[in-house]
Amino acid sequence: TMSVCYTIYSRSIAVFRFIPYQNYINGVTYHDKNRFGSKDSLKGKKSPMKKIRVCVNDLMQANYVYFLTEPVGENFQPDFRPELTPLEMLELGVFGGKYMTDCTNEFPQDWFINAKLCHECHLPELNFFGVNASKPLSYWREKGWIHTDDPRGWFQWYCRYYMGRRCSDDNRQIKRWKAMTRHIAQLRKNCPEGYLSCRRKQRQALLHWAYDSRKI
Repeated sequence: TMSVCYTIYSRSIAVFRFIPYQNYINGVTYHDKNRFGSKDSLKGKKSPMKKIRVCVNDLMQANYVYFLTEPVGENFQPDFRPELTPLEMLELGVFGGKYMTDCTNEFPQDWFINAKLCHECHLPELNFFGVNASKPLSYWREKGWIHTDDPRGWFQWYCRYYMGRRCSDDNRQIKRWKAMTRHIAQLRKNCPEGYLSCRRKQRQALLHWAYDSRKI
């Protein structure tokens, strides 16, 4: 099982609550199920940003604490411009559906309504391009590319960054994201524009890094 506790710090008064994230963000309570999957979700809901403490307990982290200090989907570093939101990635189909299936309580519920997930195993057919484009987690660990704050890798970092966390690993992860542009150059060189069956594995890998390879 996975549990997340949230502490909200108000500027004006001391507030200390443990409540489901899905019902509280930026100091405003919401009860609908369609919450915060995109930047448009926040339009018309401007309020002073509260510092939100998140405590995570899932299959890979116990009592891990971080803080949300930026509005959802906003105030990214200028050189970090992902083309897909986490919601869009999950709906398209990434990582064979076997990624953070035990972490759904940490993020907005609408991310998972139409997400292509499989808790039991990795299924390449769930990927948008229908091919396996993932390395095992052990490979990334051996390379030393996994940060202790995000033991599942880049996509977990991106989900938390999107939600408003900022951490010491941001610059490194953004640098890794930028390095994926070499695959875009290779697709443009070798594939006719819009021919999605060309280099499907490479296209799927780009989806895993929030690049919309359907448009190349």
